[in-house]
Amino acid sequence: MNKNKFSIKNIPGWAITLGIFGILYLTGLHTEAIGQVQRILLATGIKNADVPNIDEIATASETTSFETAGANMAGAGFKMVGLDGKTVAFESLKGKVVFLNIWATWCPPCIAEMPNIHSLYKKMDPNKVAFVMLSVDEGGMGKVKKFIDKKGYTFPVYMPASQFPQEFYSTAIPTTFIISPDGKIVAKQEGMAEYDTKEVREFLEGLAK
Repeated sequence: MNKNKFSIKNIPGWAITLGIFGILYLTGLHTEAIGQVQRILLATGIKNADVPNIDEIATASETTSFETAGANMAGAGFKMVGLDGKTVAFESLKGKVVFLNIWATWCPPCIAEMPNIHSLYKKMDPNKVAFVMLSVDEGGMGKVKKFIDKKGYTFPVYMPASQFPQEFYSTAIPTTFIISPDGKIVAKQEGMAEYDTKEVREFLEGLAK
């Protein structure tokens, strides 16, 4: 009597794929796995961040479409709390270029773009360019700090400590805003992007002059 022997070759490909994703989901690693795939996409250069011409920004006299008319600074009145527990007023950053990235630990595109943002951060002068990595996680500070510590990121990370400013609302996450030293939003990028590029570095440095 012949007995059918079990072989992995007899398992349908879709079942193996489903099993792998099931394990990743149950272990909480699916976000990281998807983020890694999207990171490869960023490496191709087809998702580079869009920034305006610095000369157009320097000569502009009217409020951009991203701003709230009449505001002294985008995000004025907004307060954030850092991973060290200290509260920071957003308007205290006026006078510097602000790179504001809104993200969450559960967001694969956020995870995908973080390494290139960190690389950009390390190349910028902190006296001229302030990075604000603003987490909108609802799991609390502990979850965010654990994630950042695990990754070894050193850029400043905050969570909202007051009502979220209307001008920072977006239909997508991640969303990145670049704010000029005089407090005006001069660039907005919805969705993941590659930021550590010559164009972005020159744009930030140009604004900081």
